[in-house]
Amino acid sequence: MVMGPGMARKLAEFLRRRARSAFRFRRARDGAAAVEFALVSPFFIATLIAVFEVTIYLFAQQTLQTVAVDVGRLMMTGQSLTQSTFNTTYCPKLQPLFTCGSILVDVQSYADFNSAVTSAPSLPYTPSINAGTPGQVVVVRLIYPWSSVSGLFGFAIKNPSTGQSEMMGVTAIRVEPS
Repeated sequence: MVMGPGMARKLAEFLRRRARSAFRFRRARDGAAAVEFALVSPFFIATLIAVFEVTIYLFAQQTLQTVAVDVGRLMMTGQSLTQSTFNTTYCPKLQPLFTCGSILVDVQSYADFNSAVTSAPSLPYTPSINAGTPGQVVVVRLIYPWSSVSGLFGFAIKNPSTGQSEMMGVTAIRVEPS
């Protein structure tokens, strides 16, 4: 990208204004700027931490959902899923964000979509894998107890009784006829 003369002039003026502001802050001898910064900075830092925490949470939840859809595709074609298959095939996709041993893989089959249960179970939960037969509806739920940072905004995404939030990736598919 080539910077034109007008753009370079605007950038130089912007940097000059910022430098003047920084020098004024440094020259302020009465301490008002430092006191104002001390009053505002805890709220700014808390908000920044909350934004990072929610961003990581949403990214992790989307990753879990993507893997649930991938497992659903496997189930849709009539292939079986075992815990060892999940650990070898899908855990590497989840490794940076999750501990694979803590992910609960729950696969249930139903006669139709109306009877399928896709809601989050309450923890602790004992999952099972029931792959279903061709024509049945299969619901894949990947459940993970997510620990979050406690702080001013940490209460919004966790269960107060456990200190964790229940993150879940879910997909419902119909098994293809063989």
